[in-house]
Amino acid sequence: MTDGLRLRIHVSEPFDFERENESADLFGWTGDEDAQAEDEWEVVLDATFRFNESDYDRILIGPRYMGEHLSKVHDSLLGVPIRIAHRTHSDVDGDGWHFALTGLLSLAPPPPPPPTPDDPKES
Repeated sequence: MTDGLRLRIHVSEPFDFERENESADLFGWTGDEDAQAEDEWEVVLDATFRFNESDYDRILIGPRYMGEHLSKVHDSLLGVPIRIAHRTHSDVDGDGWHFALTGLLSLAPPPPPPPTPDDPKES
């Protein structure tokens, strides 16, 4: 996904998130930011992350505190505290979301352009 709002999600809990992933920062896109009434946004990630021996490529984020709104990310300097959910699959309950992580939401810069064949290799 390349249209919509590009976001940076810094995972702060669980504290050992980086042990299974190369960074505590996740980058992705959402189209939900246009709906001001939405309390939660679904984010399609640029790359998967690993959590509890499973890989995920999308998350659901919501404000961490009552009365907060994710749209504050446009006015925030450091970030907005969020809850982070991953997809669950169950034969009994069906598919859903499970809030298992916390973090900070901020706007992300555009992704770097893909390398071209003419680019010199770094040595």
